[in-house]
Amino acid sequence: DILVDGKLCDCDIVVNCKVGDPIPLEVKLTNWSKHSVGPFALTMTPYQDYQNGVHNYELQDVITFVGSNTFYIDSVKPTKDSVYFGALLFLYTGDFYLNIKFHEDNCSRDLPLSWFCLPSVHIRAVEPVV
Repeated sequence: DILVDGKLCDCDIVVNCKVGDPIPLEVKLTNWSKHSVGPFALTMTPYQDYQNGVHNYELQDVITFVGSNTFYIDSVKPTKDSVYFGALLFLYTGDFYLNIKFHEDNCSRDLPLSWFCLPSVHIRAVEPVV
């Protein structure tokens, strides 16, 4: 599960956030396999989709992560959850997406296939109300 500002996200939901406010980000992974998985890294990459096949990943002056955009995970035990917290800070208004990718450190331990199907998160950064 992916939560942005406490709201559950999937591909059909747009989360509205205010420019200048840190936005809590939570990723919850559940291991339904019979084996522990890990170690691996979870990286979140923001981008803009121009709806013409072009994605802009050069957003370092527009979005910043409070902390790191990569979580390093030792392992997730069978039938257990593992939750990771971070925060985003939007400096400008606009529609943004968050792509979540896994990087496995040990090829002999396969990650659950469902983890590779996490939705891109659509976030709309709006002006704060005065």
